[in-house]
Amino acid sequence: MKPVVAAQGISKHFGGVQALRDVSLSLHPGQVRSLVGENGSGKSTLIKILAGVYQPDSGTIHLDGVPCQHLHARQAVRAGVQVIYQDFSLFANLTVAENLALNTQIQSCRRFVNWRQVRRIATEALAKVGHEIDLDKSVADLTVAQKQLVAIAKALLHDARVIVMDEPTTALTKREVAALFRVIDDLRAKGLSILFVSHKLQEVREISDTITVLRSGRKVAEGDASQFSRDDLVFHMTGRRVETGTPPSRPGASQVLFEVRNLTRRNAFEQICFEVQRGEILGITGLLGSGRAELALALFGLEPVDSGTIRLEGRDIRLGNVSEAVIAGLAYVPEDRTLEGLFPPQSIERNMAIAGLGSFANRFGWLRPGQLRATVDRWMKDLSIRAPAQQTAVENLSGGNQQKVVLGKWLAAHTKLLILNGPTVGVDIGAKVDVHERIRSLVEQGLGVILISDDLPELLSLSRRVLLMSRGRIVKELTCESLDHDALAAELAELE
Repeated sequence: MKPVVAAQGISKHFGGVQALRDVSLSLHPGQVRSLVGENGSGKSTLIKILAGVYQPDSGTIHLDGVPCQHLHARQAVRAGVQVIYQDFSLFANLTVAENLALNTQIQSCRRFVNWRQVRRIATEALAKVGHEIDLDKSVADLTVAQKQLVAIAKALLHDARVIVMDEPTTALTKREVAALFRVIDDLRAKGLSILFVSHKLQEVREISDTITVLRSGRKVAEGDASQFSRDDLVFHMTGRRVETGTPPSRPGASQVLFEVRNLTRRNAFEQICFEVQRGEILGITGLLGSGRAELALALFGLEPVDSGTIRLEGRDIRLGNVSEAVIAGLAYVPEDRTLEGLFPPQSIERNMAIAGLGSFANRFGWLRPGQLRATVDRWMKDLSIRAPAQQTAVENLSGGNQQKVVLGKWLAAHTKLLILNGPTVGVDIGAKVDVHERIRSLVEQGLGVILISDDLPELLSLSRRVLLMSRGRIVKELTCESLDHDALAAELAELE
């Protein structure tokens, strides 16, 4: 069967960086092909070349077997190639109906909007994905899963034959991922081609017919999904065999480091009680809306609580006070590192210094640059942060290295308890392994960690205990030694 789109011998460089080198890839009707690779492997560049956004330095794009020497975005759309980027490319201030019918209304060149036609177009578009969404609802008020469906429906309106999904499940719950996969299965059955780009290897193996692996701009592996185990994919992506890892050994003498008693915040969580031992990683998970994210913010003083107590090393910490939490030795690594954890335009040095600024100053308040540089250099080496220099702007680093800078910021501030909220979201597999190894190393030195995550393999490889949250309450404590992925997934499914 002739491919809808085929890329042959594609190479592309930006300045002195070779983003792609002699890469070939084809998409056939009714096929789901996954494209995987670490950050910087060339996935985004290849997507943009297929969409006509970038022009390759060499190689050819074929549409229905016809070579296109200079494929442009409009030409790709006419051929049925649609890309759904991570931001969905929707207008947040417009309604669902307006987003879906916008292009049709613009092309009609009418002076006035035909609102009856707008609703008809939107209704027909959503029917193609088998879901109903309030047409009058603003896109800004939709869930991530609903935005994803609107973006797919919009692509199908324009006679899409190939849909490229860039990290489509990053912010979805397990139930929403299952719903998305049903939509993908339906599209596959209708003969559409799907290019599924993701870091989540379990999902890749579940949904794909074929898999293509990129590393450092080259295609290093390709074949049927059934040929690849998770370890195989990791090896091809990183060029090394990576051990899954086991939770750090249980602390010797039980010593309570952190205590939470009867913590309550109206409409978020209630009567939360738990302890963290010195040198322990305590996992917390739950479905979207379980209260886990709000709990993370409250523990660090970012959100007010109505009642309860928090103690670190036997000392009460004033609720709702971030400064006191930091001084006491608490640290918080947020899920959205760019917006909440870093100053992206600033240097690695400045980002690492900010949490413990006072420790780098003399008695007159002047910074001691030698001590600051030595500390930053130590943590850059210890965390394996890949960057030309301490003065490199954080926004120029990969996602994995940015996350390591967030960790370094708190470690330089003499942290005792680290609250991690989705610590490896959007981080490629190699950097993820590095972050996990560093967490284990810190715990062995006596640090306490609260790991809040919906990444089940991450919880199982790092934690010895996991607390399940549902509707704002801790409903169960599980011991990871007696669990595997399927058992933990089953426990979560019971909460739905």
